[in-house]
Amino acid sequence: MPVWLRDYSWRQTDAAVYVSLSLRGVRVAPANIFCTDQYLKVNVPPFLFEAILYAPIDDTSSTAKIENGSVFFTLYKKEAATWESLVMENTDKEKMQKIRENAVLKAQEKAKKEMKAKAVKKQEHKKYALEATMKLEEAERKRIEELKEEERKKVTEELEIWKNQRNEKQREERVHQERKQTEKKNQKINKSMALREGTHKDTSLPAKVTGNIFSEKLKEESFPAPRTAGGIKINFTPRVFPTALRESRVAEEEEWLYKQAEARRAMNADFSELDDLKEEEKNPDWLKDKGNKMFSTGNYLAAVNAYNLAIRLNNKIPVLYLNRAACHLKLRNLHKSIEDSSKALDLLTPPVSDNASARVKAYVRRGTAFCQLELYAEGLQDYEAALKIDPANELVAQDAEKIRHIIQGTQQQQDS
Repeated sequence: MPVWLRDYSWRQTDAAVYVSLSLRGVRVAPANIFCTDQYLKVNVPPFLFEAILYAPIDDTSSTAKIENGSVFFTLYKKEAATWESLVMENTDKEKMQKIRENAVLKAQEKAKKEMKAKAVKKQEHKKYALEATMKLEEAERKRIEELKEEERKKVTEELEIWKNQRNEKQREERVHQERKQTEKKNQKINKSMALREGTHKDTSLPAKVTGNIFSEKLKEESFPAPRTAGGIKINFTPRVFPTALRESRVAEEEEWLYKQAEARRAMNADFSELDDLKEEEKNPDWLKDKGNKMFSTGNYLAAVNAYNLAIRLNNKIPVLYLNRAACHLKLRNLHKSIEDSSKALDLLTPPVSDNASARVKAYVRRGTAFCQLELYAEGLQDYEAALKIDPANELVAQDAEKIRHIIQGTQQQQDS
């Protein structure tokens, strides 16, 4: 049998009723309190307090405060009036039972509405997180397209300049050759004219003199003997790359060789699955590009496999973890996305301007994963960290503001 509590105090104003209930010796939790518009109940075994209120109250704005073994109720009246007593007097059992049943039904209906509202809100949060991710990816895609377009324009301009220079050079060579040919023709014409004039002048000379003239002409027109053939030995500097040294990029080649050496050192273990791969397929950069193509086509699992193999070959490249975090975010592997984003941030040190864009992506992807896990405080911290790096990013600023509104709304619900 429960122990009915009759020891309570109350006071009222025209707008509210204040009830103080002492429950010393037991621990009271919010789950022990049940309140509707006309029914108040506190059930803390072995104690039981029940009150059918004198008039209806606003149960949504009314509050209960638990402090030092006592419960303090603030009940706001629906209509401003003075109550003669706290509870209804001279109420029969049937009416009390009916009020209890109505109170339970109202509480169940209210709980259903709250669950539906919570489910709708959760769905809105998921939709918002997905839209935020899609906006970021769309912005990134547009940025990449703009960079490609700029590079294409730059290459086209350089090609046009090179074509113009080549055409100009060919035109100059043609003019030079035509000039040479014209000069040779002129020289031949002058020689033939000179020979004719000499022939007309020397017709009276004896045959001996004429023979001397022809011998001198043959001497002048004789060609030198061809040169003897020879060979020149050329020794080339041994190089790993097939291009000539003057056409190579030494810094990029050395970086590539360093990465290859790092990958070989990382492959100390016997990976039997790598035996059937081609040489370029064992390159982390090639695998990264392959994963990016898979991601762009929506094949996120294949992209994850490509990034996994690239990371096994070289686990010091932050962009591999960053791209794999984006794949996990698409696949709803939120905890893995958080781990990969954190690993990318660890590798993106020291924080400099060259890796600022990558750090912004890492913070945003980790913050999005936190928000999808309903850890809005942690997600807001990551979005604010991204804004510190890039304050001019309007998309990140808008998303951070939405998360703040969500946190404020959650706190207000908890307070009520």
